[in-house]
Amino acid sequence: MTQRLDIETFKTVVASTPLVSIDLIICNSENQVLLGLRNNRPAQGYWFVPGGRICKDETFDIAFQRLTADELGIVHHIKDATFIGSYQHLYQDNFSDELFTTHYVVLAYLIKQDIELINLPIEQHNNYKWWDINELLSSSEVHENTKAYFINNQYHSW
Repeated sequence: MTQRLDIETFKTVVASTPLVSIDLIICNSENQVLLGLRNNRPAQGYWFVPGGRICKDETFDIAFQRLTADELGIVHHIKDATFIGSYQHLYQDNFSDELFTTHYVVLAYLIKQDIELINLPIEQHNNYKWWDINELLSSSEVHENTKAYFINNQYHSW
């Protein structure tokens, strides 16, 4: 059973340790990538792939199912996705108003699926868009940590 930490404990964790997360690289049949405009820090105001933290005592598969349900509105199993690598995301800010950095160790997974943008949840992202890979790589509106998934990657042509 997973549990959420109270806000003060979570602040201490984020300020003191790396977080482990899963990012979802969703590619449609037109070879475009799903990005959402981030509501929250870190990376607030940037276009970013969906994803989220793995909770304590949560297996990879259970975390994957929870995150795909929360971020996409559709449950996927990790065995049906393609692992594309581990990444490191370093941010100068965090989810709170206090001054400390955020460090993520990210496991990135590719899912090939056409998704209707109108049905996507808006808790983490307030807008969604399908991006051509070259367009997202050249845009200053797309976060550098998202671009990293597409630079020198064997799945560049998805």
